[in-house]
Amino acid sequence: MECVLEVKGLTKLYKNGRGVKNISFQVEKGDVLGLLGPNGSGKTTIMKVISGLCRKDSGEIKIFEKDAEENFEECMRKIGCLIEAPSIYGYLSAYKNLSMMSRFYDSVGKTEIEKLLETVRLSQYKNDKAGRFSLGMKQRLGLAMALLSEPELIILDEPANGLDIEGMIEIREIITKLAAERGITFLVSSHLANEIEKTCNKVAVIYEGELVSFATMQEALELNPALEDYFLSTVKEKRGNIII
Repeated sequence: MECVLEVKGLTKLYKNGRGVKNISFQVEKGDVLGLLGPNGSGKTTIMKVISGLCRKDSGEIKIFEKDAEENFEECMRKIGCLIEAPSIYGYLSAYKNLSMMSRFYDSVGKTEIEKLLETVRLSQYKNDKAGRFSLGMKQRLGLAMALLSEPELIILDEPANGLDIEGMIEIREIITKLAAERGITFLVSSHLANEIEKTCNKVAVIYEGELVSFATMQEALELNPALEDYFLSTVKEKRGNIII
């Protein structure tokens, strides 16, 4: 399998002592890897370092086997990101938001924007002002923005956070469909074990800035009735039966 992303010995610590320490994992083409951990565990820091939004202290990041720091522009062309809240102009329509962003990409025109709106199920709302959208619709518009450059790797930070059941299902279905039909690779974070279980084929448990475990979903569920149980068992084993 082609290795899309390799993180080796990643360390990024802030002045308050929080951050991540010695994180290592690989993501292969077509994978949907979930970073599962509590709020503040370091998931967003990992994603920000990979996408170039903050600098690492040490370690190595390779994207398609190329050093992401030495080949920054080339590597970033292959990545789409939605980290924290999407940057949406509320007074513009969904179509015009995408049209504004498309100016950064030579190959994106009206046809491509229409297809993207269809992909994220916003075609019928394309002329509505984004400021009136529900949270789920805004997340889908943000996902469309991440897809504009036709990336091979998409990084999504808590894409289901704050969504209702229908919104979660819509985001999940879009991710799994893009991975299965287009071979797009996803790195997704969440503090919701159930959402990672239903969306991802691999899981990395992040706790207090450390990688506690890494497994395929099949491996994680072999001895556990649900991913939540896997999370609790791996964290307790690592922390000596700590109560969380």
